[in-house]
Amino acid sequence: MSTQTTSSAAPPMRAKGRPGRTATLAAVLLAVFVVPMSISGTAVALPEIGADTHADLAPLQWVVNAFNVAFACFTLVWGSLADVVGRVKAFAAGAAVYAAASLGGALATDVLWLDATRALAGTGGAAIFSCGAAIIATVFDGPARAKAFALFGTVAGVGVAVGPSLAGALVQGLGWRWVFAVHAAALLLVLLAVPTIARAVPADGGSGARVDVPGSALFVIAMVLLTTAIVQGSQWGWGSPGVLGLFAGAVAVLAVFAAVENRREHPVLDLSLLHNRRFVGLCLVPVAASFGFVTMLTYLPSYLTAATGRDSGAAGLTMLLLTVPVLVCPLLAAKLVARGVPALALVHVSLACLVVGDLALTLFSPDVTVLVVALPMLVTGAGMGLSAGLVDGQALELVDPARAGMAAGFLNTLRLGSEAIAVAAYGSVLATVLRSRVEDGIGTYTGAAQADRVADRAAGGDLARATELSGAADAEGFAHFLAGAYDSAFHTVLWGLAAVCAVLCAVIAALLRGGPARSTD
Repeated sequence: MSTQTTSSAAPPMRAKGRPGRTATLAAVLLAVFVVPMSISGTAVALPEIGADTHADLAPLQWVVNAFNVAFACFTLVWGSLADVVGRVKAFAAGAAVYAAASLGGALATDVLWLDATRALAGTGGAAIFSCGAAIIATVFDGPARAKAFALFGTVAGVGVAVGPSLAGALVQGLGWRWVFAVHAAALLLVLLAVPTIARAVPADGGSGARVDVPGSALFVIAMVLLTTAIVQGSQWGWGSPGVLGLFAGAVAVLAVFAAVENRREHPVLDLSLLHNRRFVGLCLVPVAASFGFVTMLTYLPSYLTAATGRDSGAAGLTMLLLTVPVLVCPLLAAKLVARGVPALALVHVSLACLVVGDLALTLFSPDVTVLVVALPMLVTGAGMGLSAGLVDGQALELVDPARAGMAAGFLNTLRLGSEAIAVAAYGSVLATVLRSRVEDGIGTYTGAAQADRVADRAAGGDLARATELSGAADAEGFAHFLAGAYDSAFHTVLWGLAAVCAVLCAVIAALLRGGPARSTD
């Protein structure tokens, strides 16, 4: 069976002026805003959660990790389920799960309870992203669809950008529980709009096919093993038996998953989607953005405070240079496409911005002024912003509308999975390089010791505590040495990130250059 582009198979429901389209878009965007806001903002509440629940470090970290792991595991499953039972039903179910889990988190009395609710929220968040994108692809067409997906990318970027600030204000003013209570209230508003969404998406009864339970279970198991290995790699050691065993188990289960899916009549992932080189190339664009942008969004604030001596307020203001383009560029890209600029040309420009931006960020040093690095930061942010939303719309244009949910699930699985890999890899490599720098220089300071503990603490950006742990007699001199070592390690990792982005960009360019515009079975 040949799959058709959405333009050639556009159903009547996409007719111009379909009632409820604006309300549908608003509801989907509100739900989409909550998910990345939760991802970036929850970490701010961890100190207060730990103090209130008397939690140890490991279960406290899983307040964040449980959400990310569940999100990565269930995104594809929800996308495929949406094609079977209907996108509106699946979206509503995900929003309901997220709301209930957030309310449960707000009422949690211990950290394990909170961990469980966060995992449940991650499951609901996976439905929101996969089914929300599929609903937009169904309701809108042509320039309206491009603008809707641009708003999708912009709102997701806003959620990431304002998450820490909003969570910090809630924690300081009302307490950490209100972070999750606000999420529940926002999703309640989304649920109230479900009847309107259903009217905007008529004939959304799904395919009626049987749900691929074996395939779904195998995929979830594989993703649990893989994401747990990534999350725990920096704690257990990337070469430890536990981490290597998790990676080996993930590979083995994925091999079984592929074999099972090839024999299923209605698989959770139709592997024929991967025969379309252009679709695969577009799905890899968020992977490049994870390495080129998300790592900087996560770790650059630590560099600004640790190596350059800026306070948290100054670091936050500086980070606006990185995040503002993510808010502006998606709509700019949609306008350019509407005026005839090829969408793939903008994708190539965004990839080039990621590579050039990461290379130019090596201009950072403890003494550099913001003016010197302003342009590199803006360019890096544009690399993320130009493709955000645009990629989703372009990728789903290549897929039969009946499989839009599955395709959106696959795209978002790569997006979040690559973010987890990129962030974990960055942290591990930074700690490794920094440990080498510290071991080379720590012996020159009288009384200094514990290179491993010092490097691990410094990699998290806490140079003051790292200096205390060292026990060096010349604390001021050692602190200066440590800041220099951190700066050197940061630049080494930056060169590595730029190299990874360059390789990914070459692979994506090759995939987008060749291959059919339509996938075939």
